[in-house]
Amino acid sequence: MSDDLAFRRAVDELVGGADLTRQQRDLAVSMFETVVGLARSDSEILDLKLADTALKEMAEAFEVFRPWRDARKVTMFGSARTAPDDPIYVLARDLARHLAEDGWMIVTGAGPGIMAAGTEGAGRDRSFGVNIRLPHEQGANAFIAQDPKLVEMRYFFTRKLMLIKESHAYVVLPGGFGTLDEAFELLTLLQTGKAEPAPVVLVETPGEGFWHAWMKFVEGEVVPRGYVSATDLAFFRIVSSVDEAAAEISNYYRNYHSARWVGDLLILRLQRLPDEASLKRLTEEFADVIVAGRIKATDPLPPERSTGAFLDLARVSLRFDKQHYARLRALIDELNTF
Repeated sequence: MSDDLAFRRAVDELVGGADLTRQQRDLAVSMFETVVGLARSDSEILDLKLADTALKEMAEAFEVFRPWRDARKVTMFGSARTAPDDPIYVLARDLARHLAEDGWMIVTGAGPGIMAAGTEGAGRDRSFGVNIRLPHEQGANAFIAQDPKLVEMRYFFTRKLMLIKESHAYVVLPGGFGTLDEAFELLTLLQTGKAEPAPVVLVETPGEGFWHAWMKFVEGEVVPRGYVSATDLAFFRIVSSVDEAAAEISNYYRNYHSARWVGDLLILRLQRLPDEASLKRLTEEFADVIVAGRIKATDPLPPERSTGAFLDLARVSLRFDKQHYARLRALIDELNTF
């Protein structure tokens, strides 16, 4: 028996003893093969340590978030250097409290500053923390420390993955390199369709101008050079109050619920289905991003039925071009008018 065949059988035996679906078993076997392939490739110890730590961090985070997978979550980004008496700290705390009272859970980086404001406002029971271990910081803030919904991470890239992956809306408050990096990466993921469609709210205090100055740079330098399209500015909204921020988030989910791909069909799940005349109008309005066919009502498709995913919701389907995601955002805004 060849070494590869013996390995495959050994892995099959290990995985076969677990209560897994066929797809889960296939993916588990693939992960084993990847890890062994990495070890056999004469990788440096540092590379192996990086891969090992990253996988462990993701596994721990998945475990923490799993019981709350169906809960709506908002991730709040912002500076760790913001003082508790700063008006933007107060605004962040009050916004987190408002969202928690509306049923949302708040995810932050668990550090000081804006992250502490979000956790303080939401309260421990409605908060998650994804902390980064840094030599010059003391660890998680007191509002989330020792909580079972706190994850400690070594790498920024695994931390950013969890801060974005688990949430359904994002609030970005003023901050430095880290906050701006998170804002730009989030917008990049939405622009390229690598993140689920979601609202992004850039929050500043009245008259402060932090995001308006940033917007002036984007509109004055980035858009004219063709680095992003003017339509891509629809991915976010700049606001300066708790009510505006909360309204932007809640309105995004007024009718739209979620999306998934089934083959080449994009399925948009809705609370209320537009009538046929409205669907015809939407098809004409968004014909530029429909590859073929039209926007039409549909029942849950077999892959959705197999997982039992939101079978009670209405649905529309379209063959979206997988390119102009700002137009998809505009379509969701239109669906939210029904």
